[in-house]
Amino acid sequence: MSLNTVSPAIKHDVAQRLKTLERQENMHILLAVESGSRAWGFPSPDSDYDIRFVYIRPRDWYLQLHPGRDVIETPIENDIDLNGWDIRKALLLLLKSNAVISEWIDSPIRYLPDHPVVQHLSQLADTVLNARGLAHHYASLGNNAAERWLTSDGPVPVKKYFYALRPALAIRCLRLAPHSRPPMNLQALVERATLTPALQEDIATLVAAKARTNERHNTARLPALEALIKDELHRAPEIPAHTTCNATQALAQSNQIFLDLVNSFPAS
Repeated sequence: MSLNTVSPAIKHDVAQRLKTLERQENMHILLAVESGSRAWGFPSPDSDYDIRFVYIRPRDWYLQLHPGRDVIETPIENDIDLNGWDIRKALLLLLKSNAVISEWIDSPIRYLPDHPVVQHLSQLADTVLNARGLAHHYASLGNNAAERWLTSDGPVPVKKYFYALRPALAIRCLRLAPHSRPPMNLQALVERATLTPALQEDIATLVAAKARTNERHNTARLPALEALIKDELHRAPEIPAHTTCNATQALAQSNQIFLDLVNSFPAS
């Protein structure tokens, strides 16, 4: 399962688009990553490029009486989807142990060099880790992806297998190590999940099949893999609800990160 799922030409094109967007929006990008199937480790030849970024505006933007919009969304162009969150939004969600921003921080595919603050965001994500909350998120993703095909008998699109399998493996990793954030990439999940060789082979076969075909290609049923998915999605509530995080300290830490960052950029 290779992580080399984005060509140098695409990376260069994306980087140029992001730099143009910085100028147009008068903001600075702190983190720019791949967040979709290419970062998850199971792209198809026709997979989009799902680029997500975290950005900061000039200091005076944060001093307005009425807060401005805290997201940047652009139309999909040539299979490239660019969307970003303001740093304040990212920090507030990170304090809630939000799985989406946590995965962005851990993405194996970067389009621009990280700002030094990203290391602080990663440490904060570890500090505020809420395993039960993450498990609930992944169980919801997995159940939504599997609700129709998992109880039927017909062939299944390869894509749908992965959209249930990745959340199921994330839950398994949280069960085995509730104090560690699960990786977003499928290969890393498989390595951490202590699966049988037979299950690992099933997954490798699926990855190879998806790499050769389009997003809607069907595959034969894999009973052992389906049993794993069902079991892990069902066991999500077993994960401990408690967290050792001191909420007051975490809020103070995130607030300091925000203030230091905003004050390090021009006022306007």
